[in-house]
Amino acid sequence: MYIMNELLKLRRSLGYKINRQSLSQHTVYPILLAISFGHLCNDLLQAVVPAIYPLLKDNYNLNFAQIGMITFCFQISSSLLQPLVGAYTDKNPQPYSQIYGMISTLLGVILLAFAPSYGWILTAVILIGIGSSIFHPESSRVSYVASGGKRSLAQSIFQIGGNTGTALAPLLIAWIVLPKGQQYLLWFVAIAMLAQFIFYFIGNWYKRMLNYTIANKKKKKILIPQLSCFRVNSAIVVLLLLIFSKYFYVASISSYFQFYTMEKFGISEIQAQVYLFYFLIAVALGTLIGGFLGDKVGRKYIIWFSVLGAAPFTLLLPYVNLFWTGVLIVLIGFILSSAFPSILVYAQELLPKKIGMVSGLFYGFAFGMGGLGSAVLGWWADHTSIEYIYSVCAYLPLLGIIAIFLPNMKKVHFKEE
Repeated sequence: MYIMNELLKLRRSLGYKINRQSLSQHTVYPILLAISFGHLCNDLLQAVVPAIYPLLKDNYNLNFAQIGMITFCFQISSSLLQPLVGAYTDKNPQPYSQIYGMISTLLGVILLAFAPSYGWILTAVILIGIGSSIFHPESSRVSYVASGGKRSLAQSIFQIGGNTGTALAPLLIAWIVLPKGQQYLLWFVAIAMLAQFIFYFIGNWYKRMLNYTIANKKKKKILIPQLSCFRVNSAIVVLLLLIFSKYFYVASISSYFQFYTMEKFGISEIQAQVYLFYFLIAVALGTLIGGFLGDKVGRKYIIWFSVLGAAPFTLLLPYVNLFWTGVLIVLIGFILSSAFPSILVYAQELLPKKIGMVSGLFYGFAFGMGGLGSAVLGWWADHTSIEYIYSVCAYLPLLGIIAIFLPNMKKVHFKEE
């Protein structure tokens, strides 16, 4: 009853905002909070996959290479489709696409709960990945439309929902699934059902916004940066390289950090999940603060600091005790995560006519690098050791130095088109 009352309040507030705010240039916070909560639900269900790796490893007698292949299939299915989905929705907006994506995720979670073999696990995570690929491009556009010009802040509010969901997954898995068994993943179906109500209300608002935009098409203006094609394309390449360094390193944490702490410090599975939670909650906080500062001080500086600034702590991580591992993993998560809202909004400003395609490309590339990283690192860990890969990956954030080649968008001239 409480949830239904809250949904009714949300619906009334959404209706109010469409009439009073969204037709102007004001930030539509109820929509941003709603899409952020939807992102929380979506990414919580996505994060169930790596959170149950220790359970899957024991139940199906898997090695690290097979664990890496699970992540590879999961991330590739979500990454390859996203630019295509984004390009399609640029021309054919789909207000209710999040509902379709959640249906795919829901089927994947149910299949994962009862997977009879390793092959069915791969099928389940591919379905979950497809759900993610449908969700992100159009949802990112919703946050863009509702931003009222505060694009980094809007993107960070949207992103913090996903990061919070990702952070909650290990705790819920440790509480519900690890002590009782894989079939208890079915409890997560309730989260998917709740998300569908939220997506329905968001879809109604977005549909009305699209109708308003069509009716006032001649008044719509897009700001185009006065940069050469080479300058724009080279900046996109630099941003993608930064995504590579960030998400390849993040893959080492999200897929293998539980095994690292269990092997190096001899802690239990549930204790290892708690340390992973420290990292993920720091990621959520870093995303929010990074988005806020990106609007204030400039996205280029946040990007540069975020990726390069984590390097001293990643270099120290392999050589410290359990206490300092917890401290450093929080600092690494906080600093690394502060870049993504600025990277995405920076790319959207470079290509303002292709918001969906750009969002799909960057989310897809991020997930793809996570999947590739997990597969490579899993194979590498089987042939060396889980500790060795952290010594090598520690150098990845140093690639952040290339952010110096990005143009300062605060000094770039724009023209209306």
